[in-house]
Amino acid sequence: MTVPISSDLTPFLYVIVCGCGNAGDIGTLIDAAQKRHWDVGVIATPQGFGFIDAEAIATLTGYPVRSAWHAPGDARSFPPADAIAVAPASFNTVNKWAAGICDTLALSVLCESHGLGTPTAVLPYVNSALAAHPAYRRSLELLRETGVLIGTYEPHRPKAGGGAHRFPWHEALDLLEPRLGRRPVSGSP
Repeated sequence: MTVPISSDLTPFLYVIVCGCGNAGDIGTLIDAAQKRHWDVGVIATPQGFGFIDAEAIATLTGYPVRSAWHAPGDARSFPPADAIAVAPASFNTVNKWAAGICDTLALSVLCESHGLGTPTAVLPYVNSALAAHPAYRRSLELLRETGVLIGTYEPHRPKAGGGAHRFPWHEALDLLEPRLGRRPVSGSP
């Protein structure tokens, strides 16, 4: 299914970043998206916010990093999303999202994305001990059934540093672009 893009010029990508060991490298995804002519806004989970340099991201994207809801009457920081990339996605976020729990801005955006039809890709970043948990496997399957595009990164060994250097940030864009009628630039950094 191709989804109409909200802007004639540049599609807007929400990047949801979770509290994972490689979250500090989120600039890699932002840079790749901008090179592919996306505008980007970052929403961090409360735990994810501690892993990133919000000021540097705001400078890079031109938008403040969001982590909490707006107060009533406040202007929105981002235009509506044409697509969403959850990268890196934590065990906690994957399971809460699949269960429909909306206790953070990031989870609310993700749960709402299904009803809005917003193309969404998730790049989980979990260790193999967490990935073996039956709730996690069920959560990924449920998200897949609802149309969420799941990345291919293999879980890393517990307490092994996580293989952050081989995390496929670009895969989120490769998964999403065909949904927007755009040709993916596969394998680009």
